[in-house]
Amino acid sequence: MFNKILVANRGEIALRVICACKELGIRSVAIYSEADRNSLHVRFADEAICIGPPQLAQSYLNVPAVISAAEIANVDAIHPGYGLLSENANFAEVCEASQIKFIGPPPEVIRLMGEKEKARAAMKQYGVPIVPGSDGVVASAEEALEWARQIGFPVIVKATAGGGGRGMRIVRNEEELPALYRQAQSEAAGAFGNGDLYLERYVENPRHIEFQVLGDEHGNVVSLGERECSIQRRHQKLLEESPSVRMTSELRKETGDMLSKTLSAVGYQNAGTIEFLMDQQRRLYFIEMNTRIQVEHPVTEMVTDVDLVKSQIMIAAGAKLSDVLQGPIVHRGHAIECRINAEHPEKFTPSAGKITTFNPPGGTGVRIDTAAYAEGTIPPYYDSLIAKLVVRGKDRAEAISRMSRALGMFIVEGIYTTIPLHRRILADPEFRAGNFDTGFIERFLAKK
Repeated sequence: MFNKILVANRGEIALRVICACKELGIRSVAIYSEADRNSLHVRFADEAICIGPPQLAQSYLNVPAVISAAEIANVDAIHPGYGLLSENANFAEVCEASQIKFIGPPPEVIRLMGEKEKARAAMKQYGVPIVPGSDGVVASAEEALEWARQIGFPVIVKATAGGGGRGMRIVRNEEELPALYRQAQSEAAGAFGNGDLYLERYVENPRHIEFQVLGDEHGNVVSLGERECSIQRRHQKLLEESPSVRMTSELRKETGDMLSKTLSAVGYQNAGTIEFLMDQQRRLYFIEMNTRIQVEHPVTEMVTDVDLVKSQIMIAAGAKLSDVLQGPIVHRGHAIECRINAEHPEKFTPSAGKITTFNPPGGTGVRIDTAAYAEGTIPPYYDSLIAKLVVRGKDRAEAISRMSRALGMFIVEGIYTTIPLHRRILADPEFRAGNFDTGFIERFLAKK
């Protein structure tokens, strides 16, 4: 096992990794920007090193600074959390060259599965169903138009790199395509430094279903079941749950077995998430893979009792899945996660500033992952996520009731948050009935 791990992240995920380290008896090292000097991940780590000013490029995304901190602290491994450097194959290579274990997949696997078009090709090779689309990057609007005519409108133009909904445009007819292609290309180049695009058929009114997997360094891969992530705004997830009301036990096993074989064949290691669109006939289509821990990983932890972050660390230290899991995966009850963001609940504008009151809820089946606290400050430089409120109930009805109660007892003052939005979603009859898809939020907001 490792002696010391550097956590190359900030906020609640950095604190989450530090908790896992403490339970495993591993010393932790936090890195922080000048804006995060008073953050909880800095307070609770065994050591902390300032790596630069608030701007991401000069701190958390500054690879030489992160590696220098790791070498100064003499760590054995680096856990990248999610976002930031977590899917950066070059960073994983630098870790290897510095003889520091990167807690994640090997660089070549990050490259294969991190670029969406390469991942599509790999999945297609092993029989995983994919959405019909171009055979690779489309080099021009004219080429995109040729593919669109073959595939059939509507289509979606997507960036090969990155995520979060950037570099994506839905095209419903030939006249729209040239302008939307250029918009997507420009946005992708600006966001990811890579303007390459590909084309897929646009699946109308789909559900967004993702499967959590773990793979060890001995060729074993296991699926821990699915999460329903259809409640999203502009491709940003707001609420996740497990299991999905649309998933059958047969489809869950069939998909899990298929993914285990496929990812073992490509040499996948550590935690990962495979994302699918589900159409009205319950057909799943692969769209992308995230080669890291997900924001919504607590949903799976709540229904399986598997600590995914501790599993990541143990796997990176060479443990076999059989030793990590110590038995078959068993799903219990129903879990829901609400992402509490520092945003206006109706305008969706960021709300940085000082938190004057912070009263998180508790009680049976309630979990809070957060690095926020009363008198703490939400800086304007980073992601707006301030807390993840997660509940488990014996079934979906109890989980919804418990989440509604917990949201009502969650008090945050001094900044705007999305708590009121989540309370409205939980009360919506269509959501309660499980009748929703990725377009739910747009329809929901239009009701008001």
